[in-house]
Amino acid sequence: MESERFEALIDAILAIIITIIVLEIPLASNGSWEALFELRHEFLIYAVSFIVCFNFWNFNNNLFSIVNRINSKVIWTMGITLFVFSLLPYLTVFVSENFYTFFPQFLYGLSFIVTALLSKLISKFLKESDPGNIALQLVLEKNYISISTIILVVIGMLIGYLAYPPAILISCLISILVIWIIPIIKKKIK
Repeated sequence: MESERFEALIDAILAIIITIIVLEIPLASNGSWEALFELRHEFLIYAVSFIVCFNFWNFNNNLFSIVNRINSKVIWTMGITLFVFSLLPYLTVFVSENFYTFFPQFLYGLSFIVTALLSKLISKFLKESDPGNIALQLVLEKNYISISTIILVVIGMLIGYLAYPPAILISCLISILVIWIIPIIKKKIK
């Protein structure tokens, strides 16, 4: 199966997820700076969730631009990944309403870990479904992005559990920054 329609489906689902997240941001109680400042946690978690969605879209858009064929394993694994990802609006609100509580932060971080693990599995299935695609094989040959995400979020979870629950959200944001920085470092090394 070719991947163009599949890419369009991923794009549509991500657009819906971002729209739901935006609609969940509460309005300030009045037109003052103080009322807007009271919503700082809501805006922070929204910003992180938006960056997460954009990053996921960017990664998949770049990856699927070189994919020629996909199979049912790729489709179903991506479907499960999108299901986990579709929980992001709920988790965004859950964290924003319980910002300093461990459990909501833990679930938000857990969604990162599950998405990273599923992305690693999708990479494996993509390599299997398109074995003659040299560009794809090279791109997916050493994929440290998922591993770095898991390590950083687990560290954030430990810090969050022991001392400061928002450390989990911070570790999620750092893991995204690392995803953007690794390719830059790789290019400079070469």
